[in-house]
Amino acid sequence: MKVLLNGESIQLPEEIVFVSDLLTHYDIKDKVFVVEVNGEILTRLEHQSTRLADKDRIEIVHFVGGG
Repeated sequence: MKVLLNGESIQLPEEIVFVSDLLTHYDIKDKVFVVEVNGEILTRLEHQSTRLADKDRIEIVHFVGGG
């Protein structure tokens, strides 16, 4: 399926079905982040139950320390 991830059109591998699969694929599941799908901010519990679909708009914002 093709999605818009952080403003970039990408083709996802077939094994990515849920938001949690996407986070595992990009190895960001253990970081502090927020996921938004089609304008809706998801809770961590929703990552495993939210199915991705063709043409979804996904934003993943992760936080970095610094100062």
